[in-house]
Amino acid sequence: MAEGPAPAEAAGADVGKVREALMGGFAASRILEVHGERMIKRTFDPGFRIRLHRKDIGLAMEAAKTLELYLPHAASLQQLMNKALADGLGDKDHSAMISLLQD
Repeated sequence: MAEGPAPAEAAGADVGKVREALMGGFAASRILEVHGERMIKRTFDPGFRIRLHRKDIGLAMEAAKTLELYLPHAASLQQLMNKALADGLGDKDHSAMISLLQD
């Protein structure tokens, strides 16, 4: 989700309008509705903390290893969440992941 607003903002687009346009199409989702707004407003008060999300991704990666599955997107997310924790974002809502992409 965080990869959508970051390049739009970097290109000088009105991220709120981009989100609004996406909400009118197949990309519409509860995630885009709630977390998209949090990313735009930079309100990262915990809904679901990055620390807990990283724990869950870790469990998924352990299960994948046991099942001999390759989950490249989950592995990438796990690395990003490790960086978020290292950067002190563990107690922020996982919508704060956009901060990693913009720094």
